[in-house]
Parts: sequence; structure tokens; C-alpha cells
Amino acid sequence: MKTCTELQTMAVSYQEICAGADPWLPLGNFMNDFFGNFTEQRAELLLEPLQLPDDPSEHELRWAVFCIASVEYLSLRYDLPIPAWINYPAYRLCLDEAWYQSPGAHKPNVRERLQRDTPEPFARRNVYCGGRVFANKYELAAELRQRRSA
Repeated sequence: MKTCTELQTMAVSYQEICAGADPWLPLGNFMNDFFGNFTEQRAELLLEPLQLPDDPSEHELRWAVFCIASVEYLSLRYDLPIPAWINYPAYRLCLDEAWYQSPGAHKPNVRERLQRDTPEPFARRNVYCGGRVFANKYELAAELRQRRSA
């Protein structure tokens, strides 16, 4: 766990996942920094390359692909420079089989929705997580306030 002045980068989050943390805990901490605590340092939160294990387990590989897709997606979504490491051969990963990151993914209609709504950087890598995987609660709250005041 980082202190309030240390950045929870995507690379740090991936290391914590590889060390056994429930993936959504470090990713949630990353999201808090990206969307709330350090919005002026968003590019820095994505800049450092992931440190991939020499022989990753299926779990580590899936989450590496998810994190790589996340860096690309967030860079595009927030008009940030895409880190150069994304294009290095070691990071051009794609899962052989589709991975559906959703509790209801065993249902065909949920899989169809995930395939339809998943952003391209994830879908291209065979990861299906839907369109709200990185929903920004601060932006959503502002939109809700704006709708209520209209």
C-alpha cells in the first residue's frame, strides 16, 4: 500500500497483482489516483512499463494483458501520450481465448453485451470487460449534478 504522496501507478498495481493481491484492490487504488488524487500526473501513472514475470501464470498473463489494454485505453480516452513501451514486442500480448471479466459472464446475453460494449484496446487483446470498466465516479457525479440542475 502506498502513502498519500506515493503514486499508485499501473506498473505498481500489476506488481501487487502478481504478488497475490485481489486485482481490483490495486486497480481501485490506481483509479483513485488517476481520477481523484493525482489528475495532473495521469501520464506519469501510465508511463512506467509493467515488469512481466519470465514465465507468467495464466492469472498473471491475463492481468498483464488487462493492464496493458488499460494503459492504452486511458491514454486515448484522456488524450495522453501513449507510452512507448506499449509498442515493444514483449507487450504486444493478446489472449488466445476470450476472457470475460464480469460476474455474469457465463450467460450468453452478458457475453454479447460485453463484446458489444468493450473498448477496442481490450477487445483487440481478447479481453471483454464492458464499457464501464474505468467509469470515473467524479465525472459521473458532475454529470448527475448537471442533469439535476437543468
